[in-house]
Amino acid sequence: MKRLLVKTHELWLETQMAAFMSRETENKRVLTEFAKILWRHFTWIEHALIVEGIEYDYNRDNIPIKVERLSVILADLVRRMNDLELLLVHLEDEALRHRIETDLSYMRYALGQMPDEEIHAFDMNRRYRDIELDEEATGALTLFLFEESYKEYELIMIYNYLQAHSDDAFLNRIFQILIDESFFHLRSFGEMMAEMGILGVPRVIHESLYKVSDLEKFLLDGIEEEIAAKEQCKELSDAVAAKSEELAKFFDFINYQENYHIELMREAVTHYRELQADA
Repeated sequence: MKRLLVKTHELWLETQMAAFMSRETENKRVLTEFAKILWRHFTWIEHALIVEGIEYDYNRDNIPIKVERLSVILADLVRRMNDLELLLVHLEDEALRHRIETDLSYMRYALGQMPDEEIHAFDMNRRYRDIELDEEATGALTLFLFEESYKEYELIMIYNYLQAHSDDAFLNRIFQILIDESFFHLRSFGEMMAEMGILGVPRVIHESLYKVSDLEKFLLDGIEEEIAAKEQCKELSDAVAAKSEELAKFFDFINYQENYHIELMREAVTHYRELQADA
């Protein structure tokens, strides 16, 4: 069961990376939708582990994604699906097992029908569309995208773990909003990285980050991190403003979204303190 979770994690993440690197509209749409389905598989299997009282973590193997043709990564996704299907025998929930089996069956078929395309997500061109940035602005954008794409992946996994182990509806609503927001940011940054030829898979998260022993401290630290992220967005917006109004407006947009994240986390702290006081 734990191996099944790991392999589903890897399959979801590689599918998400394939969606980022694709430039063909229909390919990108299908891969994005498949990634969403595989994420749901991941959370359902995780829930089954929790119900059975099985300890688990989010460790995974490295995922090589550097390809020149989409067909290469599609073939690897099909291979992963075949391997994953063999592990489903360990899933006792018959309805869930059948759901995953039939989803994988259709996905393999659809990937086999997908038209091939040339991939430019690893050519290190470091250009975003036709925007002319100087070396300093390009370096700032590159660093920001690497750091923030990892951070958003990290937050998805952390808040998912917290939500999976919480029965509090108030907190879980906030965790879900933060997961959804991080998915949007990860997709935005991942597609920008692919456009610039610098796409990379986020590094593995250490379990100490998501197996939180002090939720209040975690949330308070998270608020400080969001405030720091706002400053990075503002600095980046200022750095690119002279060359690209589009990029400056986009990073202002991300910056303003962080304001609401901070307020949600403050609400979570207040609610958690009330729970502790009543305990």
